[in-house]
Amino acid sequence: MPRKVRKVVIPAAGLGTRLLPATKVVPKEMLPIAGRPLIQFSVEEAVASGADLVILVISEAKSLIAQHFSRDIDLEALLARCGRAAEAEMIRRLAQMVEVRTVTQEAPLGLADAIAKTRPLIGAEPFAVILPDAIIDSVVPAIRQLKQCYERHPGCIIATQRVSPSEVDRFGILDVLALQDSNSDSRTFRVSSLTERPRRELATSDYGIFGRYILEPEIFNFIGSVQPGFAGELQLTDLLQLYSRKLPLFAYEFEGTHYDAGTKVGFLQATLAYSLKDSELTASLSEYLATIESPRPEPVR
Repeated sequence: MPRKVRKVVIPAAGLGTRLLPATKVVPKEMLPIAGRPLIQFSVEEAVASGADLVILVISEAKSLIAQHFSRDIDLEALLARCGRAAEAEMIRRLAQMVEVRTVTQEAPLGLADAIAKTRPLIGAEPFAVILPDAIIDSVVPAIRQLKQCYERHPGCIIATQRVSPSEVDRFGILDVLALQDSNSDSRTFRVSSLTERPRRELATSDYGIFGRYILEPEIFNFIGSVQPGFAGELQLTDLLQLYSRKLPLFAYEFEGTHYDAGTKVGFLQATLAYSLKDSELTASLSEYLATIESPRPEPVR
């Protein structure tokens, strides 16, 4: 029987260089999407997927991330005195959603290194990983979808969707094989190989990696064999490649819309999409968007 996935790791120690200069001082994970910091989307997804413990991997300079999920009794009292009881309760709930623990990644050495730091808290249990700059808007939370797949196919599982051939060099790419057993569905595949951001002309598949994983604790046994890869970091893609040579590795084609909020365009797309879903914002925002004229092309000189 598959073991229960109770713990979720959220790596949040990166430098956020794709969003500079906004991230020079403020952690990328604290930038707001429709009024909520980016990191909150990940924690809420973990909670909605049944997590008992969230482990934030942060750097020493990112203590603000942990503070966001701590009690602020003074702020709660101030809001209550001002007659803003609903906001006081909202702030209180942030600290009550789930148990949050932090571990420190001393240097940005990659996702495999970040995951290695969590081993004392993970122990011998399977766990999930959410990359906070990959927002997935779905009816069933993406991690819950992977957990449901894990119940049928115990092993490491990667969230995937097909990507445009013009974008394969922006993603980790999977070569996959259809499963033949009676317990499988059309969304679950066996992974035969992984490549981190291949050149377009060398890509052998269009199944991308989308920042959600279920990992078996045996993954820790392979971290010491990972060599620096793309950008000189210890890549999770390379770690999973090593794992797949010994143990089953699956991909699940999740349902949902993905926003790469670690880029300026993706961040704006997510902000607009979630703002239009907010009942307090949608009417006035829609009216404003209707007044914006499409930019006219520059005249040819």
